[in-house]
Amino acid sequence: MPRFIKKVSKKAGLSPGALVHIGKKKVEKTRIRIIDYDESQLQEKEVKEVEECFPFKEKPTVTWINIDGLHQVEIIEKIGKYFDVHPLVLEDIVNTGQRPKLEDLESYLFIVLKMLSYDEKEKEVSVEQFSFILGPNFVISFQERVGDVFNPIRERIRNAKGRIRKMGSDYLAYALMDAVVDNYFAILERLGEEIESIEEELVHNPNPETLQIIHNLKREMILLRKSVWPLREVISALERGESTLIGDSTGIYFRDVYDHTIQVIDTIETFRDMVSGMLDIYLSSVSNRMNEVMKVLTIFAAIFIPLTFIAGLYGMNFEFMPELKWHWGYFGVLAIMAAVGISLLFYFKKKRWL
Repeated sequence: MPRFIKKVSKKAGLSPGALVHIGKKKVEKTRIRIIDYDESQLQEKEVKEVEECFPFKEKPTVTWINIDGLHQVEIIEKIGKYFDVHPLVLEDIVNTGQRPKLEDLESYLFIVLKMLSYDEKEKEVSVEQFSFILGPNFVISFQERVGDVFNPIRERIRNAKGRIRKMGSDYLAYALMDAVVDNYFAILERLGEEIESIEEELVHNPNPETLQIIHNLKREMILLRKSVWPLREVISALERGESTLIGDSTGIYFRDVYDHTIQVIDTIETFRDMVSGMLDIYLSSVSNRMNEVMKVLTIFAAIFIPLTFIAGLYGMNFEFMPELKWHWGYFGVLAIMAAVGISLLFYFKKKRWL
């Protein structure tokens, strides 16, 4: 349940905008990295003090400030105060239970996404909140831990590949969102492979372990849907170009991200239907196996009922039963019992009950 609902009880009674980190502490110390660039120059560094970020606010170049680790709320508070970020936005940044959303505060945009990764050891999808503030010439991004899907973007900036060095901060925001959405396809491919392997096992050898895997997959689909579905509204608002911070030349790129998001949502819905169908197949398979067992037991019981009657009849030991004095009586009764059993077997086979 903690994967779906974050514990917010420690915020009870506090004033709006109070900064309390809600979520797991995923790094020991907050890390701040800065990439400042334009078409002709690039500056990249990791800083130890948050105050080193402040001079980049007024620079005409594009600045990407990335903060890994949200538990040191004093750092978030300082950078928010200098860049004129509303306290409620800062509160949402450190509360990692936010749903994907977009808030337009005129001078900047605040966007929350869910960055996904697949844990091969635990065989489950892990979710990290990724949020960023888009300003006129800067992007400030916030992550829960070190490690992300943005290394290709950093390489493109360093090597001046593509148009990213020629475009503004809105294009950088697009690139970050595009990288997050593209990573969803990699997660879905991995889950698709697992679903396919479970389908094979379900047909040939269903067992309780298979049922547990199906339940886990169903939970993963719920988690994916919860993480991705609201993103459609976010990107739709961006591609409509209602904010002055999004240029006309960048709007078309957000439309491409919107198309990818719809594909991801459609794939998730397909997988959900497949997993639900797998659960039905498992229950039907188990029921059929139980029916087969019950059919065999019923046939044996039907065969032995007349045999038990015959054995019980001759087990009464009345003195004047004529067969008791017959020399071949015992073997005769056995022969009758065998004939009855064989006759019933042939009858069941003729009725195709066997």
